[in-house]
Amino acid sequence: MAERVSVIATVLNEAKAIHRLLDSLAGQSRLPDELVIVDGGSSDGTLESLQAFAQRAPFPVRVVVRPGANISQGRNAAISEAEGPLIASTDAGVRLEAEWLERLTAPFSSQPSPDVVSGFFVPEYTGLFERILGAVTLPTLDEIDPERFSPSSRSVAFRKAAWARVGGYPEWLDYCEDLLFDFALQDAGFRFAFAPDARVHFRPRSTLKAYLKQYYRYARGDGKADFWRYRHALRYGVYLVGLPVSILATIRHPIGWLALVGVTLALTWMPVRRTLPHLRALPLVKSPVALGLAIVLRIAGDLAKMAGYPVGVHWRLRNAPAGVWPRRQW
Repeated sequence: MAERVSVIATVLNEAKAIHRLLDSLAGQSRLPDELVIVDGGSSDGTLESLQAFAQRAPFPVRVVVRPGANISQGRNAAISEAEGPLIASTDAGVRLEAEWLERLTAPFSSQPSPDVVSGFFVPEYTGLFERILGAVTLPTLDEIDPERFSPSSRSVAFRKAAWARVGGYPEWLDYCEDLLFDFALQDAGFRFAFAPDARVHFRPRSTLKAYLKQYYRYARGDGKADFWRYRHALRYGVYLVGLPVSILATIRHPIGWLALVGVTLALTWMPVRRTLPHLRALPLVKSPVALGLAIVLRIAGDLAKMAGYPVGVHWRLRNAPAGVWPRRQW
């Protein structure tokens, strides 16, 4: 007999997008045994939409209201309320493929059974900006190493006992909280499996301002949790040392152009490579625009990270609990 599965999520002012998640949950090939969703104090009608869905859903729905709760607090509250031994986590605003839950939970029936199953996520865009932003910022499936992949909590399932063992999501961390939770599970020795066909679809940010804000917060979270210290140091080195020195070298000697080209390729190769497959779906006249946008987005995202990371480091040195997170430096 299959184990009971509780789907959990947190929401805050998601009235315009919550129907994507709720409708796709109701259409699952393997329905959840329950949905526990925590509202962090919405004021835009989200709570009313959740309550209306609870009346018509083909499975039990519990809506927990926790005004002011951050994402970690909301997830922990939802999992605490959940009755199933298996927890499937997702996010508001995403669209789940019809077989998402079935594929995400299938590995738990295998032997040896995993403790955590990583699903996957793909962009669902409208317009050129969102298309190229998704291409620049998200890994493709062929780039994923299943042995090293850390799942996003928009598409992951795990045993409730494993969540309890590592103390749940870190409630002191506002961004990168799911990554820290993943690392805690890995360091505790729990078994991971990868279900690449358990896919959720979500929209990338629709404006440059929203994208920069997102990546500033991601890097601030890295600084708070002491993630990727050397990766961030390398980024500062490239922009603050490598790029200026290369530019100055081109003025003094022709060979300096080689250094400038090398630094430029290092910065732009990945976004350009990920953008190239999208060009086939675009009018020829938009191809240069798409490639230029990919480069601009890469550089803008790097600058946002460079602004956010030291803010997080400063916070960590003053506020973070000591010795409670497993560090990843590359």
